[in-house]
Amino acid sequence: MMLHIPGVLSKEQVRNLRQKLQESNWVDGRETVGAQGAVVKQNRQLPEHGEVSRALSEELLGIIRRHPVFFAAALPLHIVPPLFNAYSGGEHYGMHVDGSIRHLPGTGQSIRTDVSTTLFLCEPDEYEGGDLVVSDTYGTHEVKLPAGDMIVYPSTSLHQVMPVTAGERVCAFFWSQSMIRDDAKRAMLFEMDKTITSLRGQMGDSAEVVQLTAQYHNLLRMWAET
Repeated sequence: MMLHIPGVLSKEQVRNLRQKLQESNWVDGRETVGAQGAVVKQNRQLPEHGEVSRALSEELLGIIRRHPVFFAAALPLHIVPPLFNAYSGGEHYGMHVDGSIRHLPGTGQSIRTDVSTTLFLCEPDEYEGGDLVVSDTYGTHEVKLPAGDMIVYPSTSLHQVMPVTAGERVCAFFWSQSMIRDDAKRAMLFEMDKTITSLRGQMGDSAEVVQLTAQYHNLLRMWAET
C-alpha cells in the first residue's frame, strides 16, 4: 500500500524547519548505508547524531506520532527518528531496497523496517528531477509532492531518487516497525478504519457501526505483534 498524506506540516512549519536545516552542516550520505547502498547513493545528509539533527528529529517525531492518518495506515510499534537528506547538482540514489533492520539511536534496540516514509520539505517547482520512483507488484510510481506532504510505502519496495538536475530537493525520511508485519493485512485494516470513520459520521455509533468496530479490533488483536 502506498499512501499520500497531505498537509502533515503547515507551510510555516516547513519554512521554520528549512531555515534551521540551511544553517546546518551536511555530510556525505554514503556514511549511513552499507556497501551495496554506497555504490548507488550520492546525496548529503544531516549528521544523525548532531545536535541540530536530534532536535529537529525529535520535533518532527512528535508531530508524526500524533497524526491520525499515519497511525491508522502504519500502525507503528516503533519509529526510527527521522533523518534529513538533500540532493542537488545531479545527486541521486539508484535503485535499492531499504535495510530490513535499523538501530534505534541510544537504546541498543533494533527494529524491523516494515514501512518507509518520506516527508517532502521543498515545493515541486524548487527543483528539477528528484522524483521518488517506487516499484512494486502494481508497476512503477513516480512521487513528487508539495512541501509538508508525506508518502508512505512498504519497506520491501525497490525504489530510487532520480537525479536532481536543478535546484535542491530536501526531505525527511524514516522507517517504522508496524504492529502488523504483513502489508496486505495493514491495508485491509486501514480500509476498515476509513469505512468505520465514514459510517460513524453518517450513522453515529449505531449497532452496525459498533459491530464493525469490534471486528476491526478483533482482527488487530489477532494479527498484532507487540
